[in-house]
Amino acid sequence: MSATFFNRRKLMTSLAAAMSAVGAGTLMAPRADAKSGDGGVRKLGRDGKPADGTQMITALITHNGLLYIAGQGANSNGPVGKDDIDSHTTRVMENVKELVETGGGTMGSILQLTVYLASIDYYEPMNKIFKTYFPNGGPARTTVAVAALPGNSMLEINCIAAIVRQARK
Repeated sequence: MSATFFNRRKLMTSLAAAMSAVGAGTLMAPRADAKSGDGGVRKLGRDGKPADGTQMITALITHNGLLYIAGQGANSNGPVGKDDIDSHTTRVMENVKELVETGGGTMGSILQLTVYLASIDYYEPMNKIFKTYFPNGGPARTTVAVAALPGNSMLEINCIAAIVRQARK
C-alpha cells in the first residue's frame, strides 16, 4: 500500500479523535436510518411490515433504494390449483408483482430478474406469459434450467427492483 493511503488513514483517525474531543463525534456517526448497525437494510414480510425474524428466508428486503425479492415459486403463496407451466408462470409472476409493489416498486422498475426452470422445455411457454407482464420491454434477465425446485414448482423467479414510490404498509 502506498504512503498516501497511510497518510489519509492517519488523517481520518486524527480527525475522528479531534471531533470526539470537542463533542462533535456524532457528526461522523452512521445515519439515523441505519438501525442497530444494519446499514439501512429493512427486512419485510409479504405484507410490507417488518419481518419478525422467525423466517428462514425473508421475501422482501430493501436497501439503498433497491428491492431484493427472494425466489418465488408457484406454491410460495398458497397452492396453484393447476399443474401446468402457464398456471405456474402466472402464479409466480403475480407473487413477484405483489412483493415488488408492496416494497414500493413497479413491474417497470424491475432491473434484473433470474428465472429458474425445472425443464428447459418450459422456456417458450414461460416467455409467452412473461411478456404480458412487461409490455414495454423486460428487465435484464437470466434463465437457467435446474434439476428440481422446492414445492414441485415448475419455475422460480427472484429479482432486484428500484423503489419508485412509498412502500405499501
